[in-house]
Amino acid sequence: MELVVPCNSCTPLYRQLSSPTRSSFPASSVKCRRKTSELQTSVSVSSQNGSNLSPSIPSHKVTVHDRNTGVVHEFIVPEDQYILHTAEDQNIRLPFACRHGCCTSCAVRIKSGQIRQPEALGISAELKEKGYALLCVGFPSSDLEVETQDEDEVYWLQFGRYFARGPIERDDYALELAMADE
Repeated sequence: MELVVPCNSCTPLYRQLSSPTRSSFPASSVKCRRKTSELQTSVSVSSQNGSNLSPSIPSHKVTVHDRNTGVVHEFIVPEDQYILHTAEDQNIRLPFACRHGCCTSCAVRIKSGQIRQPEALGISAELKEKGYALLCVGFPSSDLEVETQDEDEVYWLQFGRYFARGPIERDDYALELAMADE
């Protein structure tokens, strides 16, 4: 008998099912019911140590240098899984906002390795060529080392040329006047 579960339940459910006291289904019969696209294949159940049980899907070591916290995270990501989602499944906290590749909150600069990011709308082709990527819609194509970036910095690199006088500076006096009107 196979148990079909929604994808957001795969990892916690697998842990429950692999527990000797709660198991009424063999863990190998757990399947995710999430519909797949050409970009993301179905979820495979992970073992307790985080390794992928599917030998047919290559996995890669991803190293993230988080500039905000000074922490270096290392984890394994299958080629068919988003880097951010896999990090979260392993209780690794990385910056994000939209989760759809439309902003620059999860932007990183690639130090080494390759990433595939067909859905990364939040950064231009020029920035991709310069080694920028978005973790929320990025798939590793090889072992990968990246460094998180300041969202405003990436936004400026992408759109700064459209501002004739440079970055917009905060005008505290104008802010005071605006607040006084309320």
